[in-house]
Amino acid sequence: MKLIRMLLGSLILVFDFIFTPRSKKRPADAQAKLDAQTAKLKLYQFKGCPFCVKVRRAAKREGLKLETRDAMNNQVHRQELQEQGGKIKVPCLRIEEQNQVTWLYESNDIVAYLQKLEQAA
Repeated sequence: MKLIRMLLGSLILVFDFIFTPRSKKRPADAQAKLDAQTAKLKLYQFKGCPFCVKVRRAAKREGLKLETRDAMNNQVHRQELQEQGGKIKVPCLRIEEQNQVTWLYESNDIVAYLQKLEQAA
């Protein structure tokens, strides 16, 4: 089963590389404002996870710069996800707003949040 996941994950990454979406182009000041908003977002993910790829592609399409954290191979990030987020489930978006941290799970919810963020800019 692990071998199948590894092969499928590799295949997903190849297709993601080949068919990478283009980022939206916007004026430099608008992009800087958006970059400031996304600076406090962290995406916990597994590289070959199809749902994580979906979120990364949505962020790329919207021109959002997200810090990604590998929760599979990096034990520090995995432990943060477990202790602070409550469970090891990816994708997970860590949102810092006014000294409050929210952990958002589910790829569709994360994509919707990112789209709202982009529309508000």
